Amino acid sequence: MIKHHFNIFVVTLLLVFLNPLSGFALTKEIADSCYRQGNYQQAISDYKALLRQGVSSDLYYNLGNAYYRSDSLAQAILNYERAYRLSPSDADVKFNLQFARSKTIDKITPESDNFFVALYRDVVTFANVDTWASWSIGSIVVALVLMLCYLFASPLWLRKTGFFGSASFLAVFVFSTLFAWQQKYWLQHGCGAIVMSPSINVKATPEDKSPDAFVIHEGTRVDIIDDGLKGWKQVELGDGREGWIKSGMIEKI
Repeated sequence: MIKHHFNIFVVTLLLVFLNPLSGFALTKEIADSCYRQGNYQQAISDYKALLRQGVSSDLYYNLGNAYYRSDSLAQAILNYERAYRLSPSDADVKFNLQFARSKTIDKITPESDNFFVALYRDVVTFANVDTWASWSIGSIVVALVLMLCYLFASPLWLRKTGFFGSASFLAVFVFSTLFAWQQKYWLQHGCGAIVMSPSINVKATPEDKSPDAFVIHEGTRVDIIDDGLKGWKQVELGDGREGWIKSGMIEKI
């Protein structure tokens, strides 16, 4: 224990003295080092500072881990959700998010989606936006090259290859562009939020004196379906229940 604190002290002291000399800048490696050493509060502060410079799934994921180690379940779930939005195909993010959700008090069984809707969502989230965009660019380039083969090549087999190949890659371009757009749309218009208060009495109407509809607890995910009323938000749970809560009790994903 003494050696652990001494190591942290030495690292901090070196950073203080090297900062003005070398133009020290915070990096992910430094934040990760604090996390590995068990200095979770410093790691949280560092990851937040890095996120202010630019968001990424890795930073949100690591921030979620640091919060979980600090016994801040709601904050951990919030940041795992943000990491998942940016990288829905990341197995580690999905596992940690599901694991953290299992620790919440509320066990909500989501309403089943239509088979085709669920299939479409699974396909769209198979890769992230950048991956789909890369597929889109790559496929249109290949399609153009194959089209040139069809137009200008002499051998019949090469012309056939060019025609059917360009048609196939054009289809890949269309679908990968659609999936990239769909993910970007979900990112920009997401209405999910996480309950940050230990417990919330969800109201039937947006009034303090309104009867309670049900109670939810920290870490539970809700969808905001109406935020037009100042100080109140109408939310919906995964099982279809709806109600009104005070705005400051949740934080948007």
